Amino acid sequence: MNFWIGTSGFQYAEWKGNFYPEDLPAAKMLPFYAERFSTTEINYTFHRIPAPKTIENWRTLTPETFRFVLKAPQRITHWSKLRDCADTLEYFLKVAGGLGSRLGPVLFQLPPAFKRDADVLNSFLRELPDMRAAFEFRHESWFDDEIFDLLKSRSIALCIADTDVLSTPKKVTANYGYLRLRREDYTETDIKRWADFVREQGSNWKEAFVYFKHEESGIGAKLAGQMMELLG
Repeated sequence: MNFWIGTSGFQYAEWKGNFYPEDLPAAKMLPFYAERFSTTEINYTFHRIPAPKTIENWRTLTPETFRFVLKAPQRITHWSKLRDCADTLEYFLKVAGGLGSRLGPVLFQLPPAFKRDADVLNSFLRELPDMRAAFEFRHESWFDDEIFDLLKSRSIALCIADTDVLSTPKKVTANYGYLRLRREDYTETDIKRWADFVREQGSNWKEAFVYFKHEESGIGAKLAGQMMELLG
């Protein structure tokens, strides 16, 4: 299994002194980060679709072995709630495709108030091309076998999110896994437990994408480093 472990985002001035050198300019943060981690989850794309030149810059500043996960635009997940958004989806995926082999799964993070709607999800999945994607459901009504089977039918990952509000069932719906570990107080024992869970999926997953939350203290980068050591 290939392990892709990193943090949600990388360009944080508050990480200077904890993760980044104090004098490191913002333009050099991505290369510095990419020397230490193999992936990052980009939240910027939730707010706006990046210009192609931004995508090209990300490619230039990272090795071929690096993977970007892009969060789907809020226009798709929050404003349209997966309905009538084919044009936005098509354009977003076209731009994202500029990353080439560096593109990991696309994360579709649904709003907490968006309750289960199997018909809407099924219709949206029909619009998706054959690609890697993960769905983070933030309302517990989505957690049932019909929804899991819909994801399985398209080899789409259920995002296993561990938060202070809701924890996702550890269901395998694709041959790759996607974890978002969002708590602020993980101990070494907690990290080992999650690392063991990932390792146990060796017969189910070919790849595992794991992202720790951005914290002002830079603890997310430290936790990601701990998991990398545990998974070798």
